[in-house]
Amino acid sequence: MESTRAPRADLFDPASLAALGRIEIVARWIVDGFMSGLHRSPRKGFSVEFAEYRPYQPGDDLRYIDWKIAARSDRWVVRQYEEETNLRASIVLDVSRSMAWSGNDMRAVARDVVAVDRLTKLAYAERLTAALALLFLRQRDAVGLVRFDDHIRSSVPPRTRNGQWRRIVAALEEPGTGRASSAPQALHQAARLINRRGLIVLISDLLMDVADVESAMRGLRAAGHDVTVLHIMDPAERELPSSGEALFVDPESDLTVPASVADVRVAYRNTVEEVIGEWRTMFGSLGIGYEVVSTDAPFGVPLRRAFAARQHQP
Repeated sequence: MESTRAPRADLFDPASLAALGRIEIVARWIVDGFMSGLHRSPRKGFSVEFAEYRPYQPGDDLRYIDWKIAARSDRWVVRQYEEETNLRASIVLDVSRSMAWSGNDMRAVARDVVAVDRLTKLAYAERLTAALALLFLRQRDAVGLVRFDDHIRSSVPPRTRNGQWRRIVAALEEPGTGRASSAPQALHQAARLINRRGLIVLISDLLMDVADVESAMRGLRAAGHDVTVLHIMDPAERELPSSGEALFVDPESDLTVPASVADVRVAYRNTVEEVIGEWRTMFGSLGIGYEVVSTDAPFGVPLRRAFAARQHQP
């Protein structure tokens, strides 16, 4: 007998999924799919002890509705549980100009290149951020958001109360106008918003100076914070096409360099892998989780990495 289980949204192609609805709708689908795939029961890692009832809200997991109360009083309420580990988390999102790029742009700069439609790094990161925030809130964790380019564009303190989800989604719709990335300032702001040890998740393409980021990260670790870095990359950033003429453009400085792809392909690949290795080594030496996330990867891939970081919290 064939299974009729619906496909999980967290395993969909990200560009196809994003085309189906707004950020908040897509994030709910992603988290519902992720949670159903990760745990079949709320007593397997999410919660261990009943705490209280609260009114049902659209998007709540139907497993937590108390159907006996609904049948008796025609009132829908959701059972809430005390978590084994409640934490305070801040998501730090890079919204600089380089994040607004996708490999689709290769069509305009290289001949004989067939590009597959993909989300920009920013569009992917925004949906990932929304899903992470909702995942934390579903677990009754306090979560906040810091958006940055060359300045801090948004700063939402971690909260668990009703309305926090709407605040975060609204912040994701605010503009970012700066070209460059100033991660240290944003990371310090995220730490100030957490008044005790917590989790900080940096989501960025990491087109910035390693030494500056390392200094900021040492400060976060010295303060006792756990840190996870999700390095957002378009597949075209890791591997150039096999042939064609291209004009390489730095979106944050407008520096342009014309080149034959065949002449630079191997050197480019080696350089990218060296840079990734440098980030991995630096973060590893500080006890910081690091994951390269490709914009063609289903959202469930980086969610698993961030969820693992949450589980390590005391």
